[in-house]
Amino acid sequence: MDYREKFRVAVGGALHLRDIDPSFKAHHETEDAAKEETDLSRGKLAALQSLLYAEKKRSVLIVLQAMDAGGKDGTVNHVFSALNPQGATVTGFKQPTAAELAHDFLWRIHPHVPAKGEIAIFNRSHYEDVLVTRVHGLIDKPTCEARYADIRAFESLLAANGTTILKFFLHISKEEQLARFAERLEDPARNWKISEADYAERAYWDAYTAAFEEALARTSVAHAPWYVVPANHKWFRNLAVSAIVAATMEELKMSYPKPTVDLAKIRRDYHAAVKEEKSGHGNG
Repeated sequence: MDYREKFRVAVGGALHLRDIDPSFKAHHETEDAAKEETDLSRGKLAALQSLLYAEKKRSVLIVLQAMDAGGKDGTVNHVFSALNPQGATVTGFKQPTAAELAHDFLWRIHPHVPAKGEIAIFNRSHYEDVLVTRVHGLIDKPTCEARYADIRAFESLLAANGTTILKFFLHISKEEQLARFAERLEDPARNWKISEADYAERAYWDAYTAAFEEALARTSVAHAPWYVVPANHKWFRNLAVSAIVAATMEELKMSYPKPTVDLAKIRRDYHAAVKEEKSGHGNG
């Protein structure tokens, strides 16, 4: 299956999340059945990151957005743990600080975009400023429209500088969210993730849905597409995200740079040194 074609938000079209089944799992019935394909994609990611890091001509930005408990942390853990930390960063964007609020809403984002050769993962992102702010009436409609334009311009700038941008909305149902909240309540290792705001925000589910639908539709473009990934099944979410990132990076047609030294001379020197040591004339 071409997961990119299946889940990409159409450029210039409307988006209705109710028409997308959050429990979709393609032809796989179980996690075990999907394991081979998932492992293959994760393996490709590791190899492609090595090429990206060595070539240092371009970068990759991955944006993760979702409802609360949608699986952003899990995706970072299960998908992107395949990456070498030396060439990857993860940034979580929480409620803006006073210093951040004193600047334009993109001010806190730009320092975290990836340098050439790097992959950056945003756990929440600049899109919070057209989602939470809209739902809670912190910005009006004209301001929201202006921010869509700012986001498109910002991402165009990154793309022009060689950044491949992939944006994922991890799509879960309202029922699945409640089930995950219940799991957090029962699991001591997850208790810390629960807050009163989680349940309070559920009252705004429909408002958040509308905000996501508009934001994704208005900002999904060829150089910075959005993908709505069904995420009720965590294992399928991991498969789809890893497959989409790997397929996109493969299309970059990267290659290892040519050596900047005389390999023939280094080989001769190496063999001469080995021969000398074996003859007993080395310094060791």
